[in-house]
Amino acid sequence: MKLRRLHRSVLWSALLAAVTVADAAPGPVALWPGPAPGDTATLPPERDTTKPTDRAVAGRSVQRIGNVAAPSITLFPAPAAGNTGAAVLVCPGGGYNILALDLEGTEVCAWLNSIGVTGVLLKYRVPKRPGTEKHGPPLQDAQRALGLVRQRAGEFGIDPARIGVLGFSAGGHLAAVLSNQHGSRSYPRVDAADDVSCRPDFTVLIYPAYLTVKEQNEAVAPELPVSKGNTPPTFIAMTEDDTVRVETGLFYYLALKKAGVAAEMHLYPKGGHGYGLRRTELDVTSWPDRVGDWLKSAGWLKPAK
Repeated sequence: MKLRRLHRSVLWSALLAAVTVADAAPGPVALWPGPAPGDTATLPPERDTTKPTDRAVAGRSVQRIGNVAAPSITLFPAPAAGNTGAAVLVCPGGGYNILALDLEGTEVCAWLNSIGVTGVLLKYRVPKRPGTEKHGPPLQDAQRALGLVRQRAGEFGIDPARIGVLGFSAGGHLAAVLSNQHGSRSYPRVDAADDVSCRPDFTVLIYPAYLTVKEQNEAVAPELPVSKGNTPPTFIAMTEDDTVRVETGLFYYLALKKAGVAAEMHLYPKGGHGYGLRRTELDVTSWPDRVGDWLKSAGWLKPAK
């Protein structure tokens, strides 16, 4: 959706005057009015697949949700006091097999609220559907979610010109694909929400996966057509000992710079993969502070006048 700056300012001022954002999150909002596009097989019931033997993070367990067939968004409104009007679509990771719904979802939305940003938690379809690209159905869900949030920005108390995306691991890949494939929907039009832009205004990738192809000398993955004006400003954080290979972030960052896309990358020596934002003695877990600085310096956290 393209808004003239004057119209944008008037719109946002009206929203601030008219909308009172509740501190509590409303219930999930279904992305699709019926079955998700292309889904024909019946999955087992959605459930938490976490086992007692699964790896804990910072001494706490991780909620691993599987068999997601009814994708949704859940809004976590920023508190009225200090609300900047910005919003972020949060994409949990999980290898396109499960969703780390608390570690890389609800906890992230709570942090976003602490800096005056509305969190929008995306529950996208997993596991990978047979016969499709790993990111195919999730991209449909992400495009639909971003467009829906932008279309309903007035209702949600959000500035439609400051909606970003943040993803972890496979969710980082999904966020990157959305950031490069937004010119047209990857599914048939459903309603007016599909008529507005689903381009994120900014992108945050935390230990992203699958951004490059190792067997092709770390070429950027074909589903990521990076270009200036198409790809939003991007922040990346990774560690050198990341098990999904630090090269995937490094070479994507270089592609962004080569294309003239504003980008910032923070590389830490240790931390591995899948730490979320749970603070430990490792420097990498301070990444939320760096993201906050980046958002402030770029003006994303300053309400429109």
